[in-house]
Amino acid sequence: MFTGIILAIGHVSAIERRAGDCRLKVETGQLSLKDVVLGDSIAVNGVCLTVVELGERYFFADVSNETLSRSILNEATVGTPVNLELALTPVTRMGGHIVSGHVDGIGKIIEKIADGRSFRFTIQAPDNLAKYIAEKGSICINGISLTVNQVKGAQFSVNIVPYTLKDTTLGIVTVGNQVNLEVDLLARYMERLMLGEAAAVNQTGSITEELLQKSGFFG
Repeated sequence: MFTGIILAIGHVSAIERRAGDCRLKVETGQLSLKDVVLGDSIAVNGVCLTVVELGERYFFADVSNETLSRSILNEATVGTPVNLELALTPVTRMGGHIVSGHVDGIGKIIEKIADGRSFRFTIQAPDNLAKYIAEKGSICINGISLTVNQVKGAQFSVNIVPYTLKDTTLGIVTVGNQVNLEVDLLARYMERLMLGEAAAVNQTGSITEELLQKSGFFG
């Protein structure tokens, strides 16, 4: 588990394709790995990866086909900068929200405008994720815990303060770039819980108007 508070910017230094999936080598920059051991988890642009080989300032991790199909790691090349965060420990400050590192889909930046010393980003989310994104709720973008400012359909906006612009890769992304999205963990579980016993037989696992009516959301 993670908090979505980025600790350092690293970069992909090698990509080894293996039978359809791949193994990445990530240089960790200013992120110390002195307390990391083989098998530990590190979030790379919000994707939870397992350390399979370790150096003083780098690590290797295998990336499955599932992860490649749902995240922008599929587009990574040698030199691609990435946001890095080590997994939670019992004494870590909870500065963001609960982040699992299980990316739900890919969004696209459609607007980036200056707002004082900050920048306001508008992002187009996949239609199937729109129901999980709420105004003033939390969302994880490339591993960064952020607050949703406004929502319009499958589009939402976030405000990126100067500190985050400087210390994460959001400082260099621009309109048209794709980003990893992880919705709030509680929203995903709430949807499943609302299905009740139907969860065992429901094929889509989605909330419908009929389900909401049965649950008392409509008069």
